[in-house]
Amino acid sequence: MVSLTLSALLGHVCYRHGLLTSGGATAAFLMGSAIGILGSPQWLLLLVLFAILGFVATRIGFYEKQDMGVQDGQHGERGSKNIIGVALPPLIMAIMDFAWQGNDGIMAIAYVATIAVAAADTAASELGVRDPNVWLITTFKKVPPGTDGGVSVKGTIYSTLAAIVFSLIGFYVVLGTMDWRVLIPILCGIIGCFADSLIGATLESKGLVNKYINNCTTGILGGLLAIPLCLLF
Repeated sequence: MVSLTLSALLGHVCYRHGLLTSGGATAAFLMGSAIGILGSPQWLLLLVLFAILGFVATRIGFYEKQDMGVQDGQHGERGSKNIIGVALPPLIMAIMDFAWQGNDGIMAIAYVATIAVAAADTAASELGVRDPNVWLITTFKKVPPGTDGGVSVKGTIYSTLAAIVFSLIGFYVVLGTMDWRVLIPILCGIIGCFADSLIGATLESKGLVNKYINNCTTGILGGLLAIPLCLLF
């Protein structure tokens, strides 16, 4: 009941304030509810905190991004594709956690890792895009800001900080404790963000995938990478 209420409230408020389209609000409600039920309300809370980061990061320098043509929607609003691309990886981890009973918190850490990837990518794309010095991750040739696969010093710093902050917050919120394993989602978040840039330079730039598939793929990658790391260490 808590998960349904929180998801409904999030979708409604975001829709009323123009942060989500009607389709985006519906997707947020359905996927958020599923994550809260299959995982826990704490899992959903972390997703809500990430959503707040995303909306804040979107508004920072919005008109500058609008002039560059790299903003989401007409006014920064997110649609159903945005929500599914970001929320599907955490949902998959929640399903796996529900199916794998007694996993000793492994899937919870994997869940945090997917959020860390999403947070890192959001910080890199929404904040790093304002850095005029951008290089293609595959060739290191200088490219215009907003280019698929482009990386910058500021973007890398922002993404790393986002991965660290959301891993620390997420680990405590989801697992209710703090130990050295928090390094796993931090590492996965950073790797996932660079993987996003790599896919952007090699596949997205050629039209073989779109940014939603890219976000979803790298989020799943970050979550799955966390599992063997937990088992190994």
